[in-house]
Amino acid sequence: MPEQSNDYRVVVFGAGGVGKSSLVLRFVKGTFRDTYIPTIEDTYRQVISCDKSVCTLQITDTTGSHQFPAMQRLSISKGHAFILVYSITSKQSLEELGPIYQLIVQIKGSVEDIPVMLVGNKCDETQREVDTREAQAVAQQWKCAFMETSAKMNYNVKELFQELLTLETRRNMSLSIDGKRSSKQKRTDRIKGKCTLM
Repeated sequence: MPEQSNDYRVVVFGAGGVGKSSLVLRFVKGTFRDTYIPTIEDTYRQVISCDKSVCTLQITDTTGSHQFPAMQRLSISKGHAFILVYSITSKQSLEELGPIYQLIVQIKGSVEDIPVMLVGNKCDETQREVDTREAQAVAQQWKCAFMETSAKMNYNVKELFQELLTLETRRNMSLSIDGKRSSKQKRTDRIKGKCTLM
């Protein structure tokens, strides 16, 4: 399928097994799978509201492996927005995002006008290795937004993508096609950060 000029390209990066595909599949298809299947690269499309018309949100789910640096660079150069995913159960997965963030800065020149979200996934897990405050400090240092999610529990998944679109200053975008937001969506838009087990 040829790329349309009104496509809005979001690229999802992160180490293997942090739940990149799970987040994308939960958002696009509303499904969750327990089994881990490594990704090389997948692209998903979703129609969204953009500048009072519609455009295609194109989400590129990248490999967690470092074997494809050329694909990584190409994804960055073509991307409009970036989601950097780590698992709250793995400090190493947060550390591995450092070089990817630096590569985004190197290729894009600056991230000042580029929506970037640091996302702590698997916040339903009890074996936490990354404290919320620690990740918030990294996000502040990188000048990007931060959110914790659980693809498994469908916690903050839609909110993550809505927040990412809200960060885009060059276009006015929303997940709802008619541009209207329900009171429930407005309320959930305010829910950020920490995930608590009930």
